Amino acid sequence: MYKVLEKKVLSPGVNQMVIEAPMVARKAQPGEFIILRVTEDGERIPLTIQDFDREKGTISIIFQEVGVTTRDLGQLEPGEFLVDFVGPLGRPTHIEKMGTVVCVGGGIGVAPIYPIARALKEAGNEVISIVGSRTKDLLILEEEMKAASSTLIITTDDGTYGRKGFVTQVLQELIEKGQPIAEVIAIGPVVMMRAVAETTRPHGIKTVVSLNPIMVDGTGMCGGCRVSVGDATKFACVDGPEFDGHQVDFAGLMSRQKMYKTQEKQAEEHTHCKGGTCTCQH
Repeated sequence: MYKVLEKKVLSPGVNQMVIEAPMVARKAQPGEFIILRVTEDGERIPLTIQDFDREKGTISIIFQEVGVTTRDLGQLEPGEFLVDFVGPLGRPTHIEKMGTVVCVGGGIGVAPIYPIARALKEAGNEVISIVGSRTKDLLILEEEMKAASSTLIITTDDGTYGRKGFVTQVLQELIEKGQPIAEVIAIGPVVMMRAVAETTRPHGIKTVVSLNPIMVDGTGMCGGCRVSVGDATKFACVDGPEFDGHQVDFAGLMSRQKMYKTQEKQAEEHTHCKGGTCTCQH
């Protein structure tokens, strides 16, 4: 059992939790993730590690309540427990001194980009971070990203904060100014990561994206998280979650993300049956 130590609402439907998990915290690295279960009969979901504290033995996660499991997770309060909290999983981000690195975070993707930006800055890189959200109220970790970056640029789709527009517009401007960029790392919605990869492709700038497809076991055995990268089939849980953005088959990835829409809808419709006899016709 894994205890919830802290809980904070960052924006509507977006929560940050600090979980007591000393064995996970001992080995956690930027870019890795965990898989958790809220209850014994609940599904397993992957969440990227937002932060870790080895001395306190804690892992921080940030999640948006978008389905049954994340809403159940959002109902937990400090002092309550998770059934499973497995990790760290996946391959950590490669950190070295490269020069100028651009970290692009969109929406909840700002959470996993934060420890990566921090580690890259600590390694001696100039870190330009571009973070975006649909509106000001959905922006997260502004102060943390500011501290982790040499330069922080904020965009909102509706212009309520920072620059109006998309993260790719800022990235394009940096490229056009002749800014020497050793690498771009993008984490966020699939459409955003694809747009970032297409922005850098003509310029041959190395671009890394972090994929979070449907996962079950987190060991590569079930094959649920397979993605096409170049001419190869990869498993995001063991080969990733980070891949060359110019090689990822984003169309195939988005198609696979929709595979369980029917089951997700059924789960939503059954939520009111918990604790009693189900009488719905599904």
